[in-house]
Amino acid sequence: MEPSPKDGESAAAAEPGRGGTAPSSGVVVQVREKKGPLRAAIPYMPFPVAVICLFLNTFVPGLGTFVSAFTVLCGARTDLPDRHMCCVFWLNIAAALIQILTAIVMVGWIMSIFWGMDMVILASYKEQGIPQQL
Repeated sequence: MEPSPKDGESAAAAEPGRGGTAPSSGVVVQVREKKGPLRAAIPYMPFPVAVICLFLNTFVPGLGTFVSAFTVLCGARTDLPDRHMCCVFWLNIAAALIQILTAIVMVGWIMSIFWGMDMVILASYKEQGIPQQL
């Protein structure tokens, strides 16, 4: 008994000897990023607000993240739909405190800039209408 072709592969592609292509052609691979709770708590904000938070995070580490925590209380969605709004708010406050406290050794400043860049990327997804779960 021969194995059946995988999802997305045709029978000809499964058998290269019959004039088909390599088994990897035509296969769709979906990549899903697994986010931790702090990273998943970044809110989907309007684009101008995200840019302001990036600007704040660049010059005062953690300040933009602190501001973004309040957008959660104003109804901004996150990738943590099963958590209560207050829990997501406190996760963002915790991320801001981590950025502020570790800014002395440059780790928090770099984290803060990347956090702001993630805010802008998520805001551009929201603006373009791309679904939250990528």
